[in-house]
Amino acid sequence: MAFFTDAEVTLGSKLLEIIYMLTGFVTIYTGIKNLRDPENPSRIGTAVFWTILGVIISFGRWIPATVVGLLIIIMCIPAVLKKVKMGNVQKMTVEETKANFEKIGMKVFIPAFVIGAGALVFAVFTDLGALVGVGFGVLSSAILLMVLLPSNKPAVIINDAERMISTVGPLSMLSMLLACLGSVFTAAGVGETIAKLVSGVIPKGNITVGIIIYALGMMLFTIIMGNAFAAITVMTVGIGAPFVLSYGADPVLIGMLALTCGYCGTLLTPMAANFNMVPVALLDMKKRFTVIRNQFVIALIMITFQIIYMIIFH
Repeated sequence: MAFFTDAEVTLGSKLLEIIYMLTGFVTIYTGIKNLRDPENPSRIGTAVFWTILGVIISFGRWIPATVVGLLIIIMCIPAVLKKVKMGNVQKMTVEETKANFEKIGMKVFIPAFVIGAGALVFAVFTDLGALVGVGFGVLSSAILLMVLLPSNKPAVIINDAERMISTVGPLSMLSMLLACLGSVFTAAGVGETIAKLVSGVIPKGNITVGIIIYALGMMLFTIIMGNAFAAITVMTVGIGAPFVLSYGADPVLIGMLALTCGYCGTLLTPMAANFNMVPVALLDMKKRFTVIRNQFVIALIMITFQIIYMIIFH
């Protein structure tokens, strides 16, 4: 309780920690439910993965770093051995879906809107942060779902959350791993290393070539890391700052478009699991790279336009 009673810890941090704990509890529930599911072909491996992940998410702040590292190694063993499976999932029938739509109609999109609105309102009008806003939006949307359709009891919502987690599988933790990878790359000085390598390629003072390499580097590095936010730190230190911004380019314009150049890489990589692999799992697509293949041309058009825009208006 010392964390929550500490006056030096901001209210936003305390609320965010509560949201992490609730998220972890749902993940732990996923592990326990699969452990008790006789139809799950790998009950123990599935339970070990989700339960440990839930414990880390809920109580990682109070667990020693060495212990967390050991737990992560243990947690990853079932995932590596492909022993994390989805058990029995109760899906709604077509008739139930149609009946619910007749009751709710297009109002079903209101809870989804509330989640985004919560993040925006909290980010702009409070000091609590967008993540707290997302958590508030999720809880508010759950209440709205229960109001719109009384059959949506808390147990229904929790089981639907478990179904989503089980369907996505171990890919759900990829975003966390990639965020950690970006921090490790930055701390290891990867940006400075890239700057030394690129300095022999980019003519000194040629901002046009610098912009092109910066933009393409953002796309390629995001393909590798799967996360444009992690890539932009490394690429800005290595290329953006010394070969573009130092020559007088507008940092606001370059920064915004560099990030969207990274998003072009997001469209092309399986490492961006939330965007390109999760839909495949949820929709049970037969070809794993269907989403990426359909986004390929769009990504090339976007990166070309953004490079030209930066060169003209930098």
